[in-house]
Amino acid sequence: MRYLTNVIGLGLIVVAVSACGAQNQAAEPAAGPGSGTLSTVPPSPTAPPSSSPTPAPSSKPGGQPGAPRQEVPEGSTKLPDKQLDASALPADYPREVYTSNGGTILNVRGQEGGCGHATAEAAQQDGTRVTVNLTELKGQTGQMCTMDIRHPVISVALSAPLGERTVVLKQMR
Repeated sequence: MRYLTNVIGLGLIVVAVSACGAQNQAAEPAAGPGSGTLSTVPPSPTAPPSSSPTPAPSSKPGGQPGAPRQEVPEGSTKLPDKQLDASALPADYPREVYTSNGGTILNVRGQEGGCGHATAEAAQQDGTRVTVNLTELKGQTGQMCTMDIRHPVISVALSAPLGERTVVLKQMR
């Protein structure tokens, strides 16, 4: 049921953004190259059509720290439950942690909604524990935001491979 709600919410967002984008393009005059504004001039007919989308720049297998993504990077290994302490998280918060890149990267499932953006950082690392602070950065005030909840995967770099250390997840407000 939660998945269905997310899918419906995402569909509504796409419709709303498409409608807003169409209004903005119609209202703005076409601009020349380098002006920084969106041009509504159609592409040149001399350019051959692309048969496939341009692939996104690839990163090393297992992912790199950076922007959240929806899927766990290929080659990631789920962290055993005995190595995870998520007792400080709210009951409905995801409890998924994966390792990649030889255990030097944690891929943590976060939670964000509306105009918020999930972030994670390795706040403390010692010989027995790695504490990861999960935060949702809120959007600008006065901005209309959807009421959806997303669970992106956020990559966090460690100073040394995780090994047998315990990962402690904390939600920061």
